[in-house]
Amino acid sequence: MKEKVLAVMRAAGRPVGAGEIEKLSGLERKVIDKAMKELKKEELIVSPVRCKWEPIN
Repeated sequence: MKEKVLAVMRAAGRPVGAGEIEKLSGLERKVIDKAMKELKKEELIVSPVRCKWEPIN
C-alpha cells in the first residue's frame, strides 16, 4: 500500500492531503493513514504545507 500511496503522490505532482489521495486512488482512508504513518516514519515523505504531503525526491 505504501508504494501505491507514493505513486499517487508522485502522479499528483504537488503536495496532497489524505482526503485527496483517497479520491485519486480509491483506497480506504484508514489504509491511507496507516501507509502515510509508515512513510513518515521511514522519512520518505515530507510536509511542505500544513496537512499536505509529498514524496522526498
